[in-house]
Amino acid sequence: MDKEKLAYFKNLLQKQLADLLVEAGVTVKTMSDKGELFPDPVDRASLESDRNFLLRIRDRERKLIGKIEKALERVENSTFGICERCGEDISEERLKARPVTTFCIDCKAEQENQERLLGS
Repeated sequence: MDKEKLAYFKNLLQKQLADLLVEAGVTVKTMSDKGELFPDPVDRASLESDRNFLLRIRDRERKLIGKIEKALERVENSTFGICERCGEDISEERLKARPVTTFCIDCKAEQENQERLLGS
């Protein structure tokens, strides 16, 4: 992959990382605010349900942050865009759709098929 494309993906990954970190900070601030008192148990249950849902989302985002950091490492060591399984280039379309991917579409499909067979 040429330097211009690597720079494009590095910027894309850095922007995604910055956005996720901002959202995480907002969540921490919101959850630490103590001003919410609900005498009605239904209102309290609704709040707890919303918080649990938000925490599940943030946990998924936390995992994505780790993947983005690893992708940025691959950009730095010039292995970004190379399939970990077969060593071929990952298509730009796939990288644009999922820049943290480590497999080309063929190897990912094969991996998912194997997982499906093992899960059956």
